[in-house]
Amino acid sequence: MTAADFHRIALSLEGVEEYSHAGLPAFRVGGRKFASLASQAGGYGNLMLTLAQQAAFVEEAPEIFLPIPGGWGTMGHTHIRLAAADEDVLTGALRTAWKLRIEKNAKTSRKTRVAERSGATNKKRGKRRL
Repeated sequence: MTAADFHRIALSLEGVEEYSHAGLPAFRVGGRKFASLASQAGGYGNLMLTLAQQAAFVEEAPEIFLPIPGGWGTMGHTHIRLAAADEDVLTGALRTAWKLRIEKNAKTSRKTRVAERSGATNKKRGKRRL
């Protein structure tokens, strides 16, 4: 797979928008990032996963997946070696990150709606008033 394949597959997922993050392609759904090509020069795509998902991917295919070095990797951010992945693996990995982002967006939206109904938030920041 290539960066162009990553790009094509990411944009094929429902509701995905491309935007520029530090001058490089990134992908979001519901206004929140789930993947990027920030490391494409090194032959990687980047996925935002949970630590459990990251561990499962790395354990299953260490030749394809690895945690991003440093603090980002300890938060679930994961490299996928594009040249080592096939279309099914890349599609599955992107779909996993996309689905996680949708689930997180739904949880955040529910919390915001409940807080707004109670009238106990600063609408600009979504924080409780003291």
